[in-house]
Amino acid sequence: MQGDVAGERSASAPARDLQPPAPVGKSDFTVPVSEDDLRRVDAQYEQEARQLQANVDRRLRDRQLVQALAQHGFRGLEYDHFVEELVRYGVSVLRAWMHSGCIFGFVADRGFGLSPHELELEELASDSDLREDLAMMTVARALPPFRQRALVEGRWTYEGGASITTYFMGACLYVFPNEFRRHRASSERQRRLLLRQQAIYEDPVDPFSTADEVVSRQYVLAKLRAIKDERTQAAVALTLDGYTQEEIKELLDATSTRAIEGSLYRWRIKEQRRGGEQVG
Repeated sequence: MQGDVAGERSASAPARDLQPPAPVGKSDFTVPVSEDDLRRVDAQYEQEARQLQANVDRRLRDRQLVQALAQHGFRGLEYDHFVEELVRYGVSVLRAWMHSGCIFGFVADRGFGLSPHELELEELASDSDLREDLAMMTVARALPPFRQRALVEGRWTYEGGASITTYFMGACLYVFPNEFRRHRASSERQRRLLLRQQAIYEDPVDPFSTADEVVSRQYVLAKLRAIKDERTQAAVALTLDGYTQEEIKELLDATSTRAIEGSLYRWRIKEQRRGGEQVG
């Protein structure tokens, strides 16, 4: 040290210079502590103690559960019920994290710098279906390695300090970045596809075209522009161009043809409710 912090004096200063200038009076130690202060301190300690005990109790229950599941090789009805509850919990938590945007801070702490754009954050906050899709895919991909490492290999332990659900959410945070990157790449492909589709539908009208063809093209273009969801917009445009749902699934990087069917079905229902004529 170059000197004491308070006075910047040398460490070789006489010891008497570092002592209090005068004896401390008894009255300095007899300032009363109010009962309200004591109650607040006691309440804080009690709350912390309850939280610690609740964590211990939860981990004890988790250890008993894992031991019971291990007797059947982490298979069977009990394990299926365990997975069902874990999936429900994981999806709920991931949806909340995506809605608030805090999930990007959690994955950044683990070395995954996704650097979401403001528009991506707005999309996650406003699009419940997107949050559901990303959460379901993340949980589905996290489950197999979680089962193998945490349960079969016994990497989760009571002594580790985390509950089994907390441990699982940690596993999900290592999977989410890849799922979000897939969504980001898919969105970019859809954006480029829409640009191509718009170029097709917005080509200059052939002066020899009939009036009906012109009206039809303008009508279809108006319908496409009215669709706010880009994935649905692309699916409708491709359907009108004669692509099969299997081909659309590949082009849009959708999870299944049922997802494409669902998008088209919801769009048709909305059109019917608006009193519009169905297209395609």
